[in-house]
Amino acid sequence: MLSPTDAKTVLETALLSSQEPLSIADLRRLFDPEIGADTIRRLLDELREVWSDRGIELVNLASGWRFQTRPEYQPYLDRISAEKAPRYSRAVLETLAIVAYRQPVTRGDIEDIRGVTVSPGVIRTLEARGWIDVVGHRDAPGRPALYATTKMFLDDLSLRSLQELPPLEEISKSLELAAIGATPAPAATARALNPPADAPPVASAA
Repeated sequence: MLSPTDAKTVLETALLSSQEPLSIADLRRLFDPEIGADTIRRLLDELREVWSDRGIELVNLASGWRFQTRPEYQPYLDRISAEKAPRYSRAVLETLAIVAYRQPVTRGDIEDIRGVTVSPGVIRTLEARGWIDVVGHRDAPGRPALYATTKMFLDDLSLRSLQELPPLEEISKSLELAAIGATPAPAATARALNPPADAPPVASAA
């Protein structure tokens, strides 16, 4: 049986070598016999504390746990990175913000809020990036697709759930997005995430 110190070293090694977040279930499989989920969480909290004063932090995201660069140090790393972060158009970022705060929404909903036609290329860009996906179809003529954000979207914003979305004004800065003039800015995140009582029912995506 591994000691707690050795178990933490195994967890640290796995997380540092992984390209993707690892769930508690993934991490339990590192050990034979398996260590309980509560023990894994306790060891992860201890490991997070160990890294609390470094340039790399251990974070708990929607998809699991991962090590990532602290945001305040990223500008320095960008100076030596040959790969430049993609720059998205205002239309793409506005559409993403609308989906994030008003989901699930149809393309028509997005057009009503923005006041302009949404190009199919905008939706394809967000789907290709893995930030939005079709989660169902509205029970309406034509059964338009309903879009919602994905776990990858939450991971990229270092969030565990939609309830952690910051006020629209803050996420606008994170997405390098100017204020959306036609979009109702909610007084609280929860209000934006709660659909109106008379919203059309959602049908299964299957």
